[in-house]
Amino acid sequence: MEIILATGLGYRYSAEGCGEVWALREINLSINQGEFVAVIGPNGSGKSTLAKQINALLTPTEGEVLLAGLSTADPLNHWRIRQKAGMVFQNPDNQIVAATVEEDVAFGPENLGVPTAEIRCRVDEALELVGMSAYKLHAAHLLSGGQKQRVAIAGVIAMRPLCLVLDEPTALLDPRGRREVMEIISRLNRMEGITVIHITHFMEEALAASRVLVLDQGRIVLDGAPRQVFQQHDKLRALGLDVPAVAELVLELRAAGQDLPPDVMTVDELVAKLCS
Repeated sequence: MEIILATGLGYRYSAEGCGEVWALREINLSINQGEFVAVIGPNGSGKSTLAKQINALLTPTEGEVLLAGLSTADPLNHWRIRQKAGMVFQNPDNQIVAATVEEDVAFGPENLGVPTAEIRCRVDEALELVGMSAYKLHAAHLLSGGQKQRVAIAGVIAMRPLCLVLDEPTALLDPRGRREVMEIISRLNRMEGITVIHITHFMEEALAASRVLVLDQGRIVLDGAPRQVFQQHDKLRALGLDVPAVAELVLELRAAGQDLPPDVMTVDELVAKLCS
């Protein structure tokens, strides 16, 4: 079932000294319920602008975006759209608003007018899903970066969205924090059926998705399964993008004469092929 549909989407803004600039052009995109879509691209390619179009933080200059059949162009739909498409930003400190973890997770449902007993259930469920139940009474500001981001995700999950939009949520985290957050995102998609739109500049994170979109100058230039997209080394390099480290190593080994398939992307796959 289709949950996001963009047709002829374009977005233009005014930039000082540059006049009007198109951040997005001719975006035609359909995303089904339950998909896990990673969005990558060079800086300024329109990734964050696209994310903000999905939950109506920005609305189209031209074309249309529908979220669960609701047009983002209609201000009367914005409240319902933001209930259905929860957004997690790069810096969790910008989303944590309460003193304790459980109070912060309860903030969204309270603003939706959810009954108190239901809020308690939602908070407990959301914290369990992100592995933060033991921290519910802790001061939110004393948590690590990875823990704060998990709390931010729990706050969105407590509002029961159909879609989770993450705008570089691991950019400020250390490797352990990134790994924790990616495990949570993958589990929410796989076990809860939540649609995930994950904007990232870490190519290894994009491998966790079922589909990768590559943006450049506001347009979608590649769209496919991660293994298909990351085999297009030359095109990605021309955009200033890397490929996953293992894919880069496989390319070098093939050039040195090793008989390896080009779609090997993970360490485990590479070890298995080399040992066989």
